[in-house]
Amino acid sequence: MIRTLPSARPDTAHSGVSRRLRHDLYAAGAAVLLVTAAVLAGRHIQGTSHTLFVGWPPLLASWQPHLGPGTPAAVLVATATVAYGPALAARLPWRALLPLTWGTAMAWIYSLALIDGWRRGIAVRLTTRYEYLQVIDRFHDIPAALRDFTQHILLHSPDNWPAHIAGHPPAATLTFVLLDRIGLRGGGWAGVWCITVGATACVAVLVTIRALADEVLARRAAPFLALAPAAVWMGTSADAYFAAVAAWAVALLALAVTGRSLWWAGASGLLFGLTCYLSYGLTLVALIGATVLALGRPGVRERPALLVPLLAGLAVVPAAFTLAGFNWWEAYQLLVTRYQQGAGGIRPYGYWVWANLACTVLIAGLATVAGLRRTGAVLIRRRTEPRGDVRLAFLVAAALLALLAADLSGMSKAETERIWLPFAIWLLPACAFLSRPRAWLTAQAVLALLLNHLLLTGW
Repeated sequence: MIRTLPSARPDTAHSGVSRRLRHDLYAAGAAVLLVTAAVLAGRHIQGTSHTLFVGWPPLLASWQPHLGPGTPAAVLVATATVAYGPALAARLPWRALLPLTWGTAMAWIYSLALIDGWRRGIAVRLTTRYEYLQVIDRFHDIPAALRDFTQHILLHSPDNWPAHIAGHPPAATLTFVLLDRIGLRGGGWAGVWCITVGATACVAVLVTIRALADEVLARRAAPFLALAPAAVWMGTSADAYFAAVAAWAVALLALAVTGRSLWWAGASGLLFGLTCYLSYGLTLVALIGATVLALGRPGVRERPALLVPLLAGLAVVPAAFTLAGFNWWEAYQLLVTRYQQGAGGIRPYGYWVWANLACTVLIAGLATVAGLRRTGAVLIRRRTEPRGDVRLAFLVAAALLALLAADLSGMSKAETERIWLPFAIWLLPACAFLSRPRAWLTAQAVLALLLNHLLLTGW
């Protein structure tokens, strides 16, 4: 589908484009001010009361300008994507575009991670005292570990779990236990797993957009998904893997409601169940799923037929863990107590409730901020906008709503640059509404390169 500007008066059309671009720049400028305020206020708070527990507010990072072996590759990937990405995304066959987007995303994530070198950038990220690989040996008897899991969540309990194990349902830890069991041991393999699987999230988002909205919009979004600043934290963080599982749950649901497929509905439910047992906070992905159901609008006759396999699939993972002796709700309540026992109970809500949004700007980029402005405009004028645009706008708005709910909960004070990856990945398609994609892609790439070269990030 080719879209053109109204042809009534060329000067009026040009004026409209210029006005929209000017408003995009205003939105991006406001985002820059938000980040600047978060940095300055954060440095003051951390310098006076030391209650933020991050080295370079609002990010968990330290100021350390550096180059590394990934620098040339990162610059090359960024340059090639900016130069050729939009044209290739528009012209390639769909089946070729998906693997190319995945490959580009992987190359971008790996090259950014390798700026810190293989060991520091990938191999040891998941082996620190807070991370999953620290407890592999404690899962030699998996059923026993699951039965006793909640006994070790609280900070003062015997043999309390490290922060990330206590902070997540056991499916997160079991992933790395199973990798170890099949011979993929150590931080290197764990990092490769998270990056390789995490990069597929962009493909899942494209599949969803094409199914629910418009293939043209999916193609416009593809380069922005591949070259996202979020890649700085997708290599290496388990949250990248969580983001991919959640994204595929949504994508399969979109295929189910648009193709009336019972198999896709069951597979989607299975992944939604797994998502909830990877991270407590990802229950909010249900808001995105509900939007997909609303946009798909299965008929009265098809709705029960799709809901039965969806709910059946959704029950599989919770049933398995419950039968194994793990109580999700009890564990979550204990986690809330554990959160208050640690840094989460000290970090000031009044700062993080808005500084978290500054973190979101850094992981999503200024192009996404401008895209969100246009998303709002589409929703306001939805009666006169193309159907595909409105559908995409609703999908992006649902992700933003989920992110804001996580923010207001107070259970995400700091470190949201990685925790919110599963939500941020759904904000990036807003860039499909932008004109001048190469300029905005350049802004995205420059932001990511500056972040990874000037800061030593914690994830």
